[in-house]
Amino acid sequence: MRQVTRKGLSVFLILGTLMSVMLFSGCNKIDELKVKVGLKNSDFEYIREGKVDKIVIQNIRDQGFKFVVTDQSAIKDLYDILSSGKKVSKKSLLQPDYIFEIDEGNNKVHKFNYIVGLDKKDLGNLYSNNQVFIISKRIDSDIINNFWNIRMPPNNFKQVYYGSIMSALNEYFQGEDKNKKIGINLNDDIDGARFILSTEVEEFKSNLNDKFKNASIGNNNKDKYDIWVTIKTEGYKSTLYKATVTFWDTKNESEKIYYIYDTYSGAGWNIKVYKNKPKNF
Repeated sequence: MRQVTRKGLSVFLILGTLMSVMLFSGCNKIDELKVKVGLKNSDFEYIREGKVDKIVIQNIRDQGFKFVVTDQSAIKDLYDILSSGKKVSKKSLLQPDYIFEIDEGNNKVHKFNYIVGLDKKDLGNLYSNNQVFIISKRIDSDIINNFWNIRMPPNNFKQVYYGSIMSALNEYFQGEDKNKKIGINLNDDIDGARFILSTEVEEFKSNLNDKFKNASIGNNNKDKYDIWVTIKTEGYKSTLYKATVTFWDTKNESEKIYYIYDTYSGAGWNIKVYKNKPKNF
């Protein structure tokens, strides 16, 4: 009976020693294994090593919409997301939404373009000149959305913004030829620019072409189109959105302006399009 106890004690001590060793080296071994099987990359280890004191996140469409991350907890969260990214060979063809500048110190800055959301073709949504990664949507919910909340965008911006444009198009083309070449100009919408995302623009394009087969997003090349449509956000709160939508007929050189005045309730957005400027606009 005593021999069994001593043997059991010896086994317990050996297991305890092994567990202690694994506590110190286990995490590194697990990380190495994850890298080997493609569940983790080792390209952002300089963040984990504490070399980064600052990460600058700049909105590409709105140069005034920039945030500087210095909180080490937030930087660690960002490391967890980036290091879990899948390394790929090709980047998405969508326009980037943000630029990430990771400051390692000693004038060494790692610069990445970032597209919010995942590309449907499994192409990289975070890339530099020589590195391309597919990054989880966690970066949007955990990092980007926190910055959005500071500026208090309208609730469900995608619904109210693109829904308002579509409603104005339907109003204008009630008595017009829907087969005309239509160019939608989003570039000049200064106040709406910070909330425009490339993946949502792609979704809008698809919905747009279902009703207006010759409509597309223009790039300040209005001479190519019969009708040039410009959106301008005039004001917003979480439950209110105001905008003007201007239709320019390039052939007749005539202009028509519609006024958007949308309100939000628990049931969603109530989108209203007016031919004349409403009193509360």
